[in-house]
Amino acid sequence: MNEHKASSTMRILSFWDDPAEAELINLYLNPGAEDASTNSGRKNESLMVTTPEDFFAALEDGAVWDVFLLNLSWNDPTIGAEYFNAARRCSPDAPIVGACHSNEVIQLAGYITQGLRSYLIRDEAKDYIFLIQATLESAVEAVKAEKERIISEKLREEIDSVRRLQESILPEEIICPEPYSVSARYESSQIRVLGGQPVTLAGGDYYDVFALDDTNVVILVGDASGHGMRACMSIMTMHTLVSMIRNNRYEDTATFVAEINKRLCNQRVVSEEGFITLLYGILDTETHEFQWTSAGHPIPMMVSLDDGSVKPLGGLDDGGLPLGIYEDAEYDLHTSIVPPNSRLLVYSDGLEEAFPDGNRDFGQYGIEGIEKSLSNSRGLKLQEAMQALFDDSHEFTNGMGRHDDTSVVLLERTADVPAEVTS
Repeated sequence: MNEHKASSTMRILSFWDDPAEAELINLYLNPGAEDASTNSGRKNESLMVTTPEDFFAALEDGAVWDVFLLNLSWNDPTIGAEYFNAARRCSPDAPIVGACHSNEVIQLAGYITQGLRSYLIRDEAKDYIFLIQATLESAVEAVKAEKERIISEKLREEIDSVRRLQESILPEEIICPEPYSVSARYESSQIRVLGGQPVTLAGGDYYDVFALDDTNVVILVGDASGHGMRACMSIMTMHTLVSMIRNNRYEDTATFVAEINKRLCNQRVVSEEGFITLLYGILDTETHEFQWTSAGHPIPMMVSLDDGSVKPLGGLDDGGLPLGIYEDAEYDLHTSIVPPNSRLLVYSDGLEEAFPDGNRDFGQYGIEGIEKSLSNSRGLKLQEAMQALFDDSHEFTNGMGRHDDTSVVLLERTADVPAEVTS
């Protein structure tokens, strides 16, 4: 048994000058349900009219038409133009398919400049009737594709504007007192094709490095769950809150993170299914103490530039609840010393969540990959070591890229210079 897949209903208004031909066309556009050989699974809602009165009445009754089929063979071309323009006014987005005799083709040029989508040549044998269905469908699909292209282009522009807004909150310049230097980088992994063009979507990652005073430097990395506009707006709201209260004197980093969490929960910035992770730390560049608090965020790592050993600053239990989930969540304070000739890594989980060919079944780059890259790049300059982190994780994916947005802050403390001995 042959089965035919039913297509979507096409609403057609036809205006014809020849009643006999009009009847044939109407039969072809509205095949009998019992005649499976001619039906071929198509379904139309077609109205055929043969008088100007009926045509204008059909335009004025409020019906929405997907396509018009209009005869363009009139003794007075201005009459045909009147009918054509009336159809366009009625449904500006609906394509118009015209039909004329072969000796009238020259008239089509004027209609095409006014928006005629397609046309048929009325031959003596009336074979053109068998082309009508396909021509109408083609015109409707062409308009649909054009609309989708326009919408996709507008969406691409909107996404790009939000992405630029997100990038505007990242620090343009990072200054850190000696003996420290800092490198930071954000990279979105979300590449899609909209309107035939590649697009980098706005993500939910964020980093910042700024001085509280002459000796204390804040290092933070945040990551909103999900991707796109919602994640971007969540992280921007958190950035605004941090900027509003960052100069307030809080007892420690845990108290600061708890305050950010409470404000996010009160403002209901994060959706019920979403959350934000945050690593907030303060480095005292004189005592070299790094005070930090994790809200569900990956634990920072320390690498020795002397022997290449890498170790996390804490364990899995040292990360608190992500932000925006529970207003009264409590957070822990941790302290670590940044030794001479070492590097401190603060990052989002996008760095470790890199999969070969994008397939999780083959494992991920993970903590081991990060530790190996940090150790292998210890002899490189700071910026080169940062590049190596991204290159190594990208290589692990066989060129497919990381699964998630990625933010990385890499801080280096140079070796202490012995005081000059004088006699």
